[in-house]
Amino acid sequence: MRSLLVLLAFILGHASSLRADVKPVKNKTKYDFLLRLPDSYSENGDKEPILVFLHGKSLSGNNLDRVKRYGVLYAMDRGQEVPGIVVAPQTANGWKADDVMEVIDYVLENYNADPSRVYVCGMSMGAYGTLDVAGKYPDRIAAAVAICGGGLLKDAQNLAQVPLWIQHGNRDRAVPVSESKKIFNAIKQYNKDADATLTIIPGGTHGSVERLFHSSKIYDWLFSYKK
Repeated sequence: MRSLLVLLAFILGHASSLRADVKPVKNKTKYDFLLRLPDSYSENGDKEPILVFLHGKSLSGNNLDRVKRYGVLYAMDRGQEVPGIVVAPQTANGWKADDVMEVIDYVLENYNADPSRVYVCGMSMGAYGTLDVAGKYPDRIAAAVAICGGGLLKDAQNLAQVPLWIQHGNRDRAVPVSESKKIFNAIKQYNKDADATLTIIPGGTHGSVERLFHSSKIYDWLFSYKK
């Protein structure tokens, strides 16, 4: 019993320390955001990559704590290791590429971050936002992961310039898998050699694919790229 209590205290203490490392940044850009610096961060050390997580519609609002309910920070709070500077903005009404880039520029200007290693990932509405950002700023984004979302077909030419991993569950009833297929096919139609991958997850629902953030695969893939 004593050993169990010690273990629980350790787990709770570890989780609390993770949460304590997450800093809210408010009234600096159009979107307020949560920021987590890596343990290795130093103003005078090597420049750190930036990973931006864009949430789905259910986390919209003006309470930054909601952004921890799923996705990258949620996975980190449960032990997933993610390198670099993690940025999780919050929107109250959909994502705008220019406003996401404003957040990225703020981090680049105020922290020791590497502009050649800027990555974006998102789920549902956040996946649409991810492809919107990559589609408007292909010269700024090193790689992107879009989960259970879609994109604008007019952006296919620009998206062909960005390494993309698009993932979608085949049992998604909220956003049909055809949304990811359409943008992927448009990219490949423009450039068959584009570095774009579409992964259809058998049995994956709109919510169950959140588990992808709890695996190192997407992070290893993202951070393997550099502008």
